[in-house]
Amino acid sequence: MSKTLFVLLAALLPLAGVQAADGFTLKSSSLKAKAPIPARFYWNEFGCSGENVKPALQWAGAPAGTKSYAITFYDHDAPTGSGFWHWVAYNLPKDVGEIAENGALPAGAVEGNTDLGKPGFFGPCPPVGRKHRYTYTVFALDVDKLPVEAGATPAIVGFTLWQHTLGKASFDVTAGPRR
Repeated sequence: MSKTLFVLLAALLPLAGVQAADGFTLKSSSLKAKAPIPARFYWNEFGCSGENVKPALQWAGAPAGTKSYAITFYDHDAPTGSGFWHWVAYNLPKDVGEIAENGALPAGAVEGNTDLGKPGFFGPCPPVGRKHRYTYTVFALDVDKLPVEAGATPAIVGFTLWQHTLGKASFDVTAGPRR
């Protein structure tokens, strides 16, 4: 499945009845919604010299029936034609409601592949002179374990998330322009 198709499917989620559940929230004690990401959260490759710090995230108010969570970090403006998945994590247990800054994922959780073709967290690194929009999203899922094969692409994980999402909460941030 192409990333473009996944982005289209993700845009259709509200039409399919999957919306931010009343009271389901996602916030960060490290980042401010709609504000620029501080430089220390930037990646330390491709000309960026950040510390690649994963921000703290806190969520609450998931819909009834939630059995696990997934988290994504997506760049809408990457010069790829289909954006860029910087982080994909899933199988977070239903009793977890936060990840500490630069903290490890809870036991049983999986860091899926990013658009770099490997798992992990990759902070932003927009091209010189360009500002990018990013979205952190937490998904409340109706399964304990997301049914995807190890090494699945972010698009396959995203499509599977779409099939199992009870609700989602997100916030946007920006990065750049770098000099």
